[in-house]
Amino acid sequence: MMRLPELDGRRVVVDVPATSANLGAGYDVLAVALELSLRVEVEVVARPGAGVELTVEGEGEGQLPSDRSNVFVVALERALTDVRGRGAADGLGWRVRMTNRIPLARGLGSSAAANVAGLLAGHALLSPEGAPPPVESVLAVAAELEGHLDNAAAALLGGFTVAVAGEEPGSPPIAVRFEPPRDLRAVLFIPDQPAATAEMRALLPAAVPLADAVFNLGSVSLGVAGLASGRTELLRHLTADRLHERYRVAAFPALPRLVGAARAAGALGACLSGSGSTVIAFVDSLAAITRVEAAFRAAAADLELAGRAELVAIQASGARVVSID
Repeated sequence: MMRLPELDGRRVVVDVPATSANLGAGYDVLAVALELSLRVEVEVVARPGAGVELTVEGEGEGQLPSDRSNVFVVALERALTDVRGRGAADGLGWRVRMTNRIPLARGLGSSAAANVAGLLAGHALLSPEGAPPPVESVLAVAAELEGHLDNAAAALLGGFTVAVAGEEPGSPPIAVRFEPPRDLRAVLFIPDQPAATAEMRALLPAAVPLADAVFNLGSVSLGVAGLASGRTELLRHLTADRLHERYRVAAFPALPRLVGAARAAGALGACLSGSGSTVIAFVDSLAAITRVEAAFRAAAADLELAGRAELVAIQASGARVVSID
């Protein structure tokens, strides 16, 4: 295991995808990785009193904290602590460069990506060959830091994921990945208006009607079976939700109009991405892409809602260590 002075100048580059969680009915369980990425290059500065030097290009430029409260740095130092014990990050500073395509506070897993990136980078720095840590341990820590196991699972594993907490306290989480259908794409409408996850969760009731719970159970079952078997038409069931979206309309009244416009334009399914404010629509043909993008823009114009439509692929691969030296 490397000693602190030997880490000076050591550099690692990691790449983590954006994610969309819930996918309608799969509240806090389902997610998918998207081809929008966070790439982070971090270099160790092993000098007493060294701090954090942060450069951000793209989303979050001028917004992210450039100290040890930065989500990436918190996760990075947590990984060092888990491997080497308390005080492992003492005397270490970080020179961090982020190239980020994931919009912040838009329901696309930006904080989960930063958490997973930090955990992978920390473990890679302490591994002579940059060997990745066990998936279960990264998921457990990411969920503890982030609070969203669904986003963390898709960011780490890629493709579509189902993730649940362990059955017993202290037991590892369980995550299952399955391949995305080959032609499936996502059209996003990303409003300029952000949505704070805590505020959107605060709108949800403590209990829901039994009929709504049963409806969502059926929707998730059909949707996952459809995705796993290539029957993408069943996405219309998966993206139909009764547990959370109807309550979040109070904070994001444009949601029903945007979702309805995408579905009417031929989307296989459409829903709120995570806790918003992005709306995600699934398509599998060029004609549908064009129609859904146009429908999003028209609905947003009628609502006087500023934002942009963007086509993204489903990312089959998850987070990775790009290089280490």
